[in-house]
Amino acid sequence: MRIARRMADLPPYLFAEIDRKKALKEAEGVDVISLGIGDPDLPTPQRIIDAMATAITDPKNHQYPAYAGSRPYRAACAEWMQRRFGVQFDPDAEVLALIGSKEGIAHLFPAFVDPGDYTLVPGVGYPVYTTGGVLVGGKTHYMPMNEENDWLADFESTPEDVLSRAKMMFISYPNNPAAVAAPVEYFDRAIAFAKKHDLLLVHDNAYSEIGFDGYLPPSIMERPGARDVAIELFSCSKSYNMTGWRIAFACGNAEAITTLGTVKSNIDSGAFTAIQDAAIEAMLGPQDDVAEMRAVYQRRRDQVLAALETIGLSARPSAGTIYVWARIPKGYTSAEYAGLVLDKAGVIVPAGSAYGPDGEGYIRISLATPDDRLAEALQRMADSL
Repeated sequence: MRIARRMADLPPYLFAEIDRKKALKEAEGVDVISLGIGDPDLPTPQRIIDAMATAITDPKNHQYPAYAGSRPYRAACAEWMQRRFGVQFDPDAEVLALIGSKEGIAHLFPAFVDPGDYTLVPGVGYPVYTTGGVLVGGKTHYMPMNEENDWLADFESTPEDVLSRAKMMFISYPNNPAAVAAPVEYFDRAIAFAKKHDLLLVHDNAYSEIGFDGYLPPSIMERPGARDVAIELFSCSKSYNMTGWRIAFACGNAEAITTLGTVKSNIDSGAFTAIQDAAIEAMLGPQDDVAEMRAVYQRRRDQVLAALETIGLSARPSAGTIYVWARIPKGYTSAEYAGLVLDKAGVIVPAGSAYGPDGEGYIRISLATPDDRLAEALQRMADSL
């Protein structure tokens, strides 16, 4: 068996590694509490489950789905964008169904990146922004992100020799893992930069519905010129507690959408149509459950922030997402501190360095944990650290 050389450059997937460590500790008899993966503990709203129950009995949904997504689903995505952000999209040319936004991100690389091409990636961000490039022989340039620049990826510092070979740039706000928002002026600068350097600008807006303290995250598609250079990815996973359902969509530049769709049609067979029908209810039905979910996460965020000082950590209040991005005490690497938390408290927290080079010195704490277990995890950390 001769494995592809690129596999040697591919690190273990972060969350698979978290599952592995959890299983090892549990085999030792440890009651492990995971504050690692951002997988909502709240159930999918009943209205969506009911829509799925109806859709799954329809024989027409038992056949192969449309590659680009059903026409009703793409129309619903366009309508949701109009309702939520006041922007209009052609469902036939500017909207594409995804089997989760992770899949869409991964398939952008074979669509746009040739071997040796660069992708500009946030200094802390979703790991697939990097591993997707590895799988196609591309290169990654990490855009600096830190407290000093408010965790806004500094694309303008990219060297000219990198820009001359760059094809694509990722940004994501509210940001995972740093849990910060970006001002719309930042989006305007990113759009202008992408135009100047002929880049596809990808805004990963997976946490579009989770903003705190009255903040409602915007769409980059609201900004002038975005459609010329950008696509945006939205997901039902966090917005509607549908992580296991694997349904999302991309919208934006028509040429980019067509190109991504061409890759997908050659690799996958589309999302199960019954799930698309349920997602239509998610997006176009009553949104009260979204507001309730948002309130739960904000309360948990405040709970974590209040406990951090007793643990010896510090963090700025999260603007959105389901995470708190916490600075660790001096004298440890992120990986060492995450290991200490697991060994001493039986609590899993991902090391910030797993999200990129600028994550060193931080850990990410997930709020997607039941209240009692979150409280217990925080107490264990306070007692043992």
